[in-house]
Amino acid sequence: MPTILRIKGYRIGFYQADLVEPAHVHVKKQGAEAKFWMGELTLAECRGFREHEVNEIRRILDEYRHVIMAAWQAEQRNRGNRAGESPGS
Repeated sequence: MPTILRIKGYRIGFYQADLVEPAHVHVKKQGAEAKFWMGELTLAECRGFREHEVNEIRRILDEYRHVIMAAWQAEQRNRGNRAGESPGS
């Protein structure tokens, strides 16, 4: 999983294979993992995080939403280029 951000011990990123889904990130820390949809910052899956940690993660994702979405969009463009598409198509 490529890492977009590391903040407060949280590793935030996404898998290239997930680019066909709506924008989302996976967040990992000390064996716990969660998946958040970026549209409305909704929790899709959670394993091991407590409620206060989920709330903290949501605040971090909201603060860095522009960075995350820029990385998501850049990776989608790169993926398109690798598939033989021209940029912006």
